[in-house]
Order: sequence, then structure tokens, then C-alpha cells
Amino acid sequence: MNAVTSPTTSLDCLEYWANTTPDKVYLTQPFPDGSTIDITWKQVADQVARMAAHLRSLNLPAQSNIALLGKNSAHWILADLAIWAAGHVSVPMYPTLNGDTAAYILEHSDAKLMFLGKMDGKVDSWNDVKNVIPDDLPIISLPMSPRNDTPAWDGIIASTAPEPLHYPQPDDLATIVYTSGSTGRPKGVMHDFKSILSVASGLKQLFPVTNEDRMLSYLPLAHVAERAAVETLSLFFGVHLYFANSLDTFQEDLQRARPTLFFSVPRLWTKFYLAINDKLPPKKQKLLFNIPIINRVVKKKVLTQLGLQHCRAALTGAAPLPPEIIAWYRGLGLELLEVYGMSENFGYSHANPPGKARVGTVGVPNPGVEQRIGDGGEVLVRSPGQMTGYFKNPEKTREDLTDDGFLKTGDMGEVDADGYLRITGRVKDLFKTSKGKYVVPVPIENRFNHPKLEVVCIAGANQPQPCALLLLSDEAREEMRSPEARALLEKELAEVLKEVNASSEPHESLAFAVVVKDPWTMENGMLTPTMKIKRNVIENHYTDRMDNWYAERKPIVWE
Repeated sequence: MNAVTSPTTSLDCLEYWANTTPDKVYLTQPFPDGSTIDITWKQVADQVARMAAHLRSLNLPAQSNIALLGKNSAHWILADLAIWAAGHVSVPMYPTLNGDTAAYILEHSDAKLMFLGKMDGKVDSWNDVKNVIPDDLPIISLPMSPRNDTPAWDGIIASTAPEPLHYPQPDDLATIVYTSGSTGRPKGVMHDFKSILSVASGLKQLFPVTNEDRMLSYLPLAHVAERAAVETLSLFFGVHLYFANSLDTFQEDLQRARPTLFFSVPRLWTKFYLAINDKLPPKKQKLLFNIPIINRVVKKKVLTQLGLQHCRAALTGAAPLPPEIIAWYRGLGLELLEVYGMSENFGYSHANPPGKARVGTVGVPNPGVEQRIGDGGEVLVRSPGQMTGYFKNPEKTREDLTDDGFLKTGDMGEVDADGYLRITGRVKDLFKTSKGKYVVPVPIENRFNHPKLEVVCIAGANQPQPCALLLLSDEAREEMRSPEARALLEKELAEVLKEVNASSEPHESLAFAVVVKDPWTMENGMLTPTMKIKRNVIENHYTDRMDNWYAERKPIVWE
């Protein structure tokens, strides 16, 4: 079976699979003690019906906004479905939000209740967020919740009889997705049920997916990328969905899932790439990959080590990935396809078609999507997945949409003769040097490549020339304890700097590159929950050191 035939909401998908394949496992959840549980489609439908009945018994106002906080888990998806089945609206919250932003979202969204899921205060922000949850906000704890003083999912399910589900209309508000806040306060993006399903019905025309496929859910479900590419697709196509337990067990979780479809973001694709390079240096790879017969064995071994030996299609999105890394994965036999979308169109915008991908582009418009280039080179998109607007912010809604309904993406781009879109930067990322020249950072960042670099950020607003801030991989930072390794890397980075400048316009030539000392993380506010750099935060962090670095007049500076 390929997919539900004509669903209007995600709940129709749940009903279809619960009726046609009731005993097939839908969700597999690992626990910290090493155990796992399988939940069938029939059990999912039963638990959702029981929780929805409980929510209705609370007599909340119709279409109340209900917060959903926690790391990815089977019960995160069950709670999302139960909220809809009770006639309410889900408001997902990133598990890495700081307390201030969490408090803002709870207040701004008028949340009437919270589902609290998997949190432990170790690699999430529970220790900060727990102090800002209003005392009068009702909480229902999912399995692995840090609270044991609230009504719990399992107890409610055991004591509540199932009732018929509430089936919303396609135009009903389904969810309010708060943006990751890379440029300020997060905005509440409103999506109805038809915009959510658009991504699945569109993919059906692009790529064959069946209920025999497997996926691993580990990127934040609070973000539309995972919500669209994993939650929605799994419901629509009946895909078996596995979850990751923790960062420490990620390899084990991957091996358990053996995903046939895999979605990740550039920072993690880069981490995987660097980890392999650390174990099998690029020079040795090149040698082995060029030996007949042996090359197939080595490549399969590398994919097996990554847990992707069964993967027939892999997606990357949310930010650019250097073409060299895409080519490396393709060289292994993994078709890595760049896709493009935003919170405002539920991630449904562009994709590279299988077998027709063009490296360096985000592909062509998905079925039903229109594109054009507007003033200043800004990419404008009109999509079936388009938001109904920003919650409580009609002014911003009007500002971000053209008169004929195209979304102003804030991205700059170029479209080739065949309709493939190349993203060239963010409109707001442009900055001026002290000479009054504009610098577009993203293309320069994409050219500054070295096997030991994890992230590059081009900075230098109001300075004579731009500069590069370089974050090394974890392994490389350890290696730099050795003076010899540091001297060698400095020499290599100076060569990269020289090559980048040779292909840059004079006003975009980099004065120097700084190897920064401390990592950029979600916890210190330098990365969004989807691991994109918060450019303004990073630049502000190093502002007071810039003048001294420029004064040193060295090609490579060590912080």
C-alpha cells in the first residue's frame, strides 16, 4: 500500500491505517534503560481516542491552544493527534528554548494546557523552562516527563473510555508553529489542516513511498521540517517511525531503525562527514575509492557505519550544504537531495527531483508551487502549504505577503532556464563595510571549506573588509592541543583563505580568518533549534575583539 487515497486531515490518515493495517507497528520508542516498545496503528487510534475524550471532559473553549513541550517521542505524536481529535490547536515548543522565550510563547499563544514530554535538563532547557511555567497552567505528563506530580498519559488512558474522534474541517486551524527566532522574537505561524497535508500529497507525485518504508525521528518535531518530512509523511504513507533515545545512543538508534528514508540538516550531515574523515582520512578514502571492487566494499562499509546502508533517498534542508559534501555522499552511493521550505509554507516549496538533482540548487518548485524573483533578488513563493497568517500579528502577515499572495521568503536567489532555484543569501544577512560596499556572506561561507571546519560565519559589518569566524569540529579542537597539529592547520587554513579571496570580488576579500575557541550551540544562543547560525548573536559576541584582530594583520588568528 502506498498512501491514504483522499484524506482531508492527518486524522483521516490515522483512521485509514488503523482500519486497514491495525496490527502493523507504527511507532517504536526506545527508553533510557535500553528497552523499547512498539505501538501499532490500532493502539495509536485507541490511545488518541481516549486522550481526546479526556481533553473534551475538561470543557476547554473550542479550538483552545494547547502547548506541546518535549523532545521527540512516540507520545509527542500521540499528543499532537489527541489535541486535534479533541477539536483543539497544538502549539509545539522547542525543548531547547530558553526560559524567557518559553514564557513568551506560553503567554503569547494563550495556552490553556500543556503536554509535557521527554525532558531531563541535560541536553535540553528544562532547568530553565521549569521556572517559567505558570502555576495555574494544567499539565499532562507524557512518558519520560520530568514531572511526577501531574496527571499522566498512561493513567488517563487506563481510566478513560474511548469516544468517537472529532474530525476537523480542512480549513480549520491545526497548529501554531513558532519560528526559531533567528532574528528576534519568534512569530506564531498559523497552519490549517490542508496546508499540513499538502506536503504529503505533493511528495506522492515526486517520489515512491510505501508503508514498508522506515524513518528515524530525531530533529525537533517542533519545527515544520520534521513535522512535515517525518510526522505528516509517516501518517500519510503509513511509514514505520522510529525514535532516537539520546545523542549517546544515536548510532544504536540508527541501526535499529535502518531507515530507508532519512532527513537531516547541514550541520549534522557535516558532522557525519567529519566523523568519517577522522577515522578514514580523505587521502586514504581517495585511494581506496579508486580501486575497483574494493571501492564498493569500502563505500558500503562507510554507509553501514553511518547506519544508512538501507537508505534509498536522503534529504537535506534548512541551510546550504557545501557542494563538496553533497558530492562526497553521492560518491558513496547515497542520493542526497537538497530541499527548501519555510515555517510559513510548512516546508513545502522546492526539492531536487530524484535522478535529476543539480548540486548547488534547492531544486524546482514542488507540484502546485509557484516561484518568482522579486525586488532586490528576493525569492517569492506561493505554495499550497502557505500559512493562514501570523498569530495576533496581521501587520506582519500583510508585510510578508505580496498583494497577489506570494510569500516574501527573505532569501535571495536566482532561477536558471530549467526552473532550478539557487539560494544566494539572506536579504537581512547583507552588511556594509566601512567603504559602503555590500557583502553577501552565504556564498563566501560555502566556499570556505576544510575537513576540520564545522561552521563558518562571515562577519565584519562597518569594518574595512569582511572576515571569517571559523568553528572547528569537536575532534579537531582536541587535536589543536598539539602545537604541530595547530601549525599544520594554520598553514592549510591560510591556503583556503587565499583560494577564497582569489574567487571573491575585491570588496568581499577576507582580511583574515579567526579560529574561535568555544563551540556555538543552542544552549549559548548561537544556534537556532534547527542548528542554523544566529548571525547577529555571533557577531555581537565577538564585536569587542574585532578591532584588535584587524590590527594584528595576520591571515589566521587564534582566539
